[in-house]
Amino acid sequence: MYFCFDFRKPPMIAKVFPILLLFIILGEVYTCHLLYKFTKKRTAVYAYLILLITIIVSIVLYYNGADKTKGQTAESMHIMALILLFLLPKILISIPLLIEDLFRFSRWTSNKFIYKKIIQNSRSSLLTRIVLIAAGLLSVSIIYGVVVGKYNFKTRTQTIVFNDLPKEFDGLRILQISDLHVGSWDNKDAIEKGIEMINAQDYDILLFTGDFVNTLATEADPWIEFLQKIKTPKYGKYAVLGNHDYGEYVKWPSEAAKEANFVDIKENIKKSGFQLLLNENIPLTKNNDTIYLLGVENWGLNFKKAGDLALTSTNVPENSFKIVMTHDPSHWDAEIVGHKQKYQLTLSGHTHGMQFGFNIPNIVEWSPAEYIYPEWGGLYNKGHQYIYVNRGFGFHAYSGRVGIWPEITVLELKKSK
Repeated sequence: MYFCFDFRKPPMIAKVFPILLLFIILGEVYTCHLLYKFTKKRTAVYAYLILLITIIVSIVLYYNGADKTKGQTAESMHIMALILLFLLPKILISIPLLIEDLFRFSRWTSNKFIYKKIIQNSRSSLLTRIVLIAAGLLSVSIIYGVVVGKYNFKTRTQTIVFNDLPKEFDGLRILQISDLHVGSWDNKDAIEKGIEMINAQDYDILLFTGDFVNTLATEADPWIEFLQKIKTPKYGKYAVLGNHDYGEYVKWPSEAAKEANFVDIKENIKKSGFQLLLNENIPLTKNNDTIYLLGVENWGLNFKKAGDLALTSTNVPENSFKIVMTHDPSHWDAEIVGHKQKYQLTLSGHTHGMQFGFNIPNIVEWSPAEYIYPEWGGLYNKGHQYIYVNRGFGFHAYSGRVGIWPEITVLELKKSK
């Protein structure tokens, strides 16, 4: 899968890893070549190789000795940032230079064996400069993502028009947050600023779409009082569980310990001020009109399937207007789209937008997450059914964000005229 999430399909990793390893090795070869080209000193290359070996050994020893009962910690996420800082720019270097070398080799072969002549076939200095500048910018971006980007909260607003929205709910404003990952937080002032940004919005209901913790219930202990400061609007604050909230990614001494952690996570969500929906629904009524809020437990193609859409829809009228909270957007395509119940709006998170990409507002936004999830960030529709995928409030695995900033979403529902 990708670096932000626990990957549950080892066979795919086995397929991708050899290709990734090839580019990593090529990246190191090209780095050594360029280092010698610009310094003209073999000692500089030897020093770099010693540094490289030291870092690799340190990382291997760290992960070999890491406590497998704690899951992701601030320390492990900083180690991941170091790995990305060391490897991604090298991969960026290796791809264009490999393409150029393949072209140079084919040209050399044709000249030598077909045209029987030798012409100058040196590396393009312009391409070398471009590649080095790009690798440098990527390195700076990774560092910026750790220092600033992970708390660079942005508010996104979106209006969605429905022809069957009950009249009394025309103009309903939903504030959505997702993927808090409170175990990753390490800056109380930044979190307080993010909560102030939430409270500054005008909203009628607040919906949190899962991944409260990384793994352990105790991660929430320093942060519950902060989350309690989020204002409660007239229709309340609701939450569902994400894949990380089930304690699936660490070793437990017993099933009883795992279950106790799960119970405590659910209790901490409630202590933080949210009503937790576990395959449940509630009606929201205004005057003579009613809409239904459905909270599905986690359901993902590659992750835990605890969600039960049929159970969640118990006693919900088939033709009513429904808002579904389900953490993983793959659930939308798999079960929700085209369902006879007609679920008009689905809210999800989970992808984090891979915490990496670029965004030019109103022009283009790109993340590698789009190669994993068809619906990875923002608003999508199929016919009259919509899904909004929040890019996440927190961060996980890599302790930073580059280009895909932490998100507070305000959705306004409008009735078509």
